[in-house]
Amino acid sequence: MKILVTGGTGFTGKALVKRLLDDGHHVVALDYKEGLKTRELQEWGAEVVIGSVTDKDVVAQCMEGVEVVQHLAAAFREMNVPESHYDDVNIGGAQVVIEAAEAAGVKKFVYCSTCGVHGNVKNPPGDEESAIEPADYYQRTKYMAEPLVKEACKRGLDATILRPAAIYGPGDPERFQMIFRRVKKGKFPMIGDGKTLYHPLYIDNLVDALVLAMVPGKGTGEAYLIADENYVEIGELVNEAAKALGVEVKIQHYPTLPVVIAGHLCEKICKPLKISPPIFPRRVDWYRMNRAFSIEKARKDLGYEPKVNLADGMKQTALWYEKENLI
Repeated sequence: MKILVTGGTGFTGKALVKRLLDDGHHVVALDYKEGLKTRELQEWGAEVVIGSVTDKDVVAQCMEGVEVVQHLAAAFREMNVPESHYDDVNIGGAQVVIEAAEAAGVKKFVYCSTCGVHGNVKNPPGDEESAIEPADYYQRTKYMAEPLVKEACKRGLDATILRPAAIYGPGDPERFQMIFRRVKKGKFPMIGDGKTLYHPLYIDNLVDALVLAMVPGKGTGEAYLIADENYVEIGELVNEAAKALGVEVKIQHYPTLPVVIAGHLCEKICKPLKISPPIFPRRVDWYRMNRAFSIEKARKDLGYEPKVNLADGMKQTALWYEKENLI
């Protein structure tokens, strides 16, 4: 099949493009900037288009002959942009891609949202019916695109929404780098008691789910939480990182409130100066917001089964960080 992957050079996008090419599909990867990853995708055999999902002409060009759309592109962790940028890309861009998919008569549309739309899960594990309480503008705008997908379904588009948990694994230089870097030094500063629940999602497990969701008629009009088999306390996650690295780690605990206040102040001060703050609310939330979910709906409807467990995933991630000299 000919498949369009928006956000094709991102962490998830790149892994998905590789899987689809290995499966023999013709892949068009759309992303907004050119770089080393762009050339790597081209070397694998992907057709790469540089452009924004907000550009109707570029998206229409990419959509020619496409049977399946994997819409992964999103504004994420971009500190030096106005909040309206998230609306433009995450909501406006989704609308552009949906309309182009409808016009092209694609057979399946998969929208990658985020588990963050549920905010702090008050009665874990949460499920797809848990309260929608996004904690920041990224999560808010990702959720606001979900009704656009469902409205398109009512018009006849075969579409499925996935809400991934915390994605990690080889190939991502950012998400778990701080954890492994601090653990390798033997000390980990923990804000709070370390008992906050966290639900990881190994990249290969997510790619499995994205591929399963491509099947026409499967999960149409539905949203699915995608995560690994088990959620853990963040203190346990730190200890798993230590095991993966083969080191001992001492967890040092600090009170939560002063760090929360510091995070908000840092963001307010640094944003006008267009510099990345050393600490910001989203990072502080990692220590205090429960993210734990049931994946039973995805199991039942999509046939999703996470194959890589936490110990193996952390080991593979640690090996990649060390190979790339990132920790």
